[in-house]
Amino acid sequence: MDRWKPVIVDALQRIFSPKGIYERNDVPVRELEGLPQQKGFLTSPFDTNIILRENGVQMHVDIENGQKTGYFLDQHDNRRAIQHIVKGADVLGAFCYTGSFETHAGYYGAKSVLGLDISENAVAQARRNAALNGLSDKCHYEAVNAFDVLKQWSKEGRQYDVVMLDPPAFTKSRETIQKAITGYKEINLRGMKLVKRGGFLVTSSCTNLVKPEVFLDTIELAAKDARRRLRQVTFQAQASDHPIIAGWDNTNYLKFLIVQVL
Repeated sequence: MDRWKPVIVDALQRIFSPKGIYERNDVPVRELEGLPQQKGFLTSPFDTNIILRENGVQMHVDIENGQKTGYFLDQHDNRRAIQHIVKGADVLGAFCYTGSFETHAGYYGAKSVLGLDISENAVAQARRNAALNGLSDKCHYEAVNAFDVLKQWSKEGRQYDVVMLDPPAFTKSRETIQKAITGYKEINLRGMKLVKRGGFLVTSSCTNLVKPEVFLDTIELAAKDARRRLRQVTFQAQASDHPIIAGWDNTNYLKFLIVQVL
């Protein structure tokens, strides 16, 4: 891919005539291939703080300093999938980053939305996104450790109509797969306990080493420990512009599940 970069940049410019192109190859995995980490303009400079429009929602995106590309485009279709379960609902979103799922929930008619993330910067951006969409009275955010808060609130008996979990990858190494599975089971167990009977759990995993069938088994084990039954609403992968290629297991990396908790 690196060898083809000049050709790709030229094609992007000819086909899309963009305002500019910014490179975010500042990931350690490149060094495993003997490639340097790189970050910067591949065209003339432009304002890297942009407004993205998705499913009718507007989002502030910091291309230069945001996590990865500043916005997780692979969840595009999955954010739209929550629209029929959040109307009139009290929604809790953990690991919310800049509030993409939470803003969508507000846009789709949620009664109230609370997003949690450990990053003060992410929470500040999430509040800006709520304001951008006229949802500041509905979408609220707290900068806290979601792992700890989920555990504490489940003990306190708090209840929500919808709980959304979108944690970071728990492992990038085969040696720690079991630890990642344990982590997914634990947060989903805590999340389920916060869902009212008949409410919905929305949960994701972007760890490519945790296969889809293992992820589903892990959620089922969490349900047994929580003494809840689950009814699957939808189980999806990443958006279609992030294609799954036969024989390349790491392209089938995103698991997105909505279940009704009974």
